[in-house]
Amino acid sequence: MTRRRQALLIAGTALTVTHFCSAADLRLSIVGNSGKPIPEVVFIATPTGEASASRTRSQSGASGAPAILDQINKEFVPEVLVVRVGTSVLFPNSDSVAHQVYSFSPAKKFALPLYRGRPYPPVVFDKAGTVTLGCNIHDWMVGYIYVSETPFFAKTESAGTAAIDDMPPGEYTVRVWHPNMEQGEETTARRVILNADGPSTVEWELSLKPALRVPRVTGSASAGYP
Repeated sequence: MTRRRQALLIAGTALTVTHFCSAADLRLSIVGNSGKPIPEVVFIATPTGEASASRTRSQSGASGAPAILDQINKEFVPEVLVVRVGTSVLFPNSDSVAHQVYSFSPAKKFALPLYRGRPYPPVVFDKAGTVTLGCNIHDWMVGYIYVSETPFFAKTESAGTAAIDDMPPGEYTVRVWHPNMEQGEETTARRVILNADGPSTVEWELSLKPALRVPRVTGSASAGYP
């Protein structure tokens, strides 16, 4: 590990990050202990101080069209969805079999009775937190909705990178979340100072636990209800 990365990984350290070109963007790069990139990591930036008093940006879905979390090939797609508090989420069922979506998470408890084809009306996620989804018919189906209190968020792609564009300059508290991370989300919090003269990059190394999933049933036993 390079000295630069080691410095960035010190919890609670104030980070004045490096700038490259004319844009007010925040970029994230996340790898695991092996050095491989980690996708599906939620990246949250909460403005503090002057940044908190600056203009805020509306996030698609918070007051517009519902976000979509589909069910395809007996899996939730995407596995991790990030929305802002107040966002409505629609749960279509693109499979030919029925599903019964539910959550017991404190941030949003709900249940959609057995259905296929046309979905129920959207569910409004009005409390910040992590919502774990399941299907009563297919036990291996697990999905997550991260409900953010801030409009500044992103999710890493297959290369382990993410970007938040058009942010007001100032100080932010940034943190990350992944369903299999070893440490708690609160332990990842750090301060980042953004200036107006270019994008900033934060590198992160994240330790993940082995994913424990109910084995997927194949063949006729996996058909579910008609």
